Amino acid sequence: MAGEFRYCPQCAAPLQLIAAAEDGGEKQRLRCPACGFTHWNNPTPVLAAIVELDGKVLLARNAAWSGKFFGLITGFMEAGETPEEGIRREIAEETSLQTEALSLVAVHDFQRMNQVIVTYHARCKGAVRLSPELSEYRLLEPAAVRCWRAGTGLALAQWLLSRGHTPAFLDDPPNPRPA
Repeated sequence: MAGEFRYCPQCAAPLQLIAAAEDGGEKQRLRCPACGFTHWNNPTPVLAAIVELDGKVLLARNAAWSGKFFGLITGFMEAGETPEEGIRREIAEETSLQTEALSLVAVHDFQRMNQVIVTYHARCKGAVRLSPELSEYRLLEPAAVRCWRAGTGLALAQWLLSRGHTPAFLDDPPNPRPA
């Protein structure tokens, strides 16, 4: 079933995949046959930041992630805040850094998680103190950053290109050494 809804949040009847006429034509969605509730299953907005501190890019590892993957600072937008307010809040909560300048980099879909990711470049100041949500971080020269081929990794590659760097990806073959 689409999403995690199985029962109607209004009347508790089991939801069913039912086709109905909508503005764009007929569409199958999880609907309640008893009260008419529709689970729209729209993507969730997620905010991401390419944090720049003293000219370096901060990548962090989430404490809940297995392995050693380092990524951007991310978080969910809260009700009542703008995306800019939200990413400033996430950066402060997760790293204790203050954002001096903020600019939009890209908006990407992340189908696997049913999310739309809004990525910003954030020039920050301060001393890094990680929240318990993050286990470690790295500060890398932009030329040393390796991107990933989904979501925030695509935004990071786009930002690197805008700065005159050719992005390298985690799955790229190693560069041969000159003879």
